[in-house]
Amino acid sequence: MRICSLLPSATEIVFALGKGASLVGVTHECDYPVETSTLPKVTRSNILNGISSREIDSAVASALEAEGTLYELNLSLLEQLKPDLILTQRLCDVCAVSYDRVQEAAKNLKSHPQVLNLEPRSLDDILDNLLVVGKAIAAEAEANTLRDNLQQRIEAIRRKTETLRHRPRVFCMEWVNPPYCGGHWMRELVEIAGGCDELAFLHRPSCRIEWSKVLGFAPEVIVLTCCGFSLGRSAQEGEILATFEGVHDLPAAKAGRIYATDGSAYFSRPGPRIVESLEILGHLIHPDLFSAPPLVGAFSPLNLAPQGGA
Repeated sequence: MRICSLLPSATEIVFALGKGASLVGVTHECDYPVETSTLPKVTRSNILNGISSREIDSAVASALEAEGTLYELNLSLLEQLKPDLILTQRLCDVCAVSYDRVQEAAKNLKSHPQVLNLEPRSLDDILDNLLVVGKAIAAEAEANTLRDNLQQRIEAIRRKTETLRHRPRVFCMEWVNPPYCGGHWMRELVEIAGGCDELAFLHRPSCRIEWSKVLGFAPEVIVLTCCGFSLGRSAQEGEILATFEGVHDLPAAKAGRIYATDGSAYFSRPGPRIVESLEILGHLIHPDLFSAPPLVGAFSPLNLAPQGGA
């Protein structure tokens, strides 16, 4: 089978199931595992590199309104690759090529590939996607084993936190400027990790949130899980956060419990590493219960030096 993945998470799933050699094409954002670096890239972004997070937010809104997608498919390359299966999603137009464009492209390919839509909204959905992909690529046994292993790691954390008397208020920021709350599976992850994120939307998309609501929630822990941003870029967003009115009066700031993470690799990528995301949260929320996971470049504390209001 010749597989083309239009999702970084799907690419990770295929490799995790031992079928990486079947991948013939991936997206420009597929960066894990390292073997993806040698695979043909069939997409590109219409958003300029090097612009600010506020400019990105504005450019995304404009591109979706005008074109309906942020990405372009290399149709001639896709034809050359002759895929039998295309893995994609219709959950979020910000995260991948428009599903309708993928469907239209597939109809015109001589290889007549199957298009498999992955649309996880919850932690269980992410785990179930392993089985869906496993069935499609003849790796059902491997998928069941992987799902069971990940579920066991999840339950190990849940057992440690389910009887906690204090669950710190946690705010996971999907975006800093403008502020966005967490969506889909983020509230679940925080709850399993022993926290409470009442600002997140359960099984629904992330959305813009008024900063006044964050001040009212008074989070004890803030985690920057910026979608598509590396740890370094998230740390830069912390400099912007430091200018927000009242941020230094929040319990999280006073306690030095504001963290940057590699949101691109972990929290916003619904693949096998979502469990590492949970383990990161467990440590950040309850360091007395959970040791730091051995993940290089996954998270770091931020020291928000006062810089005045904005």
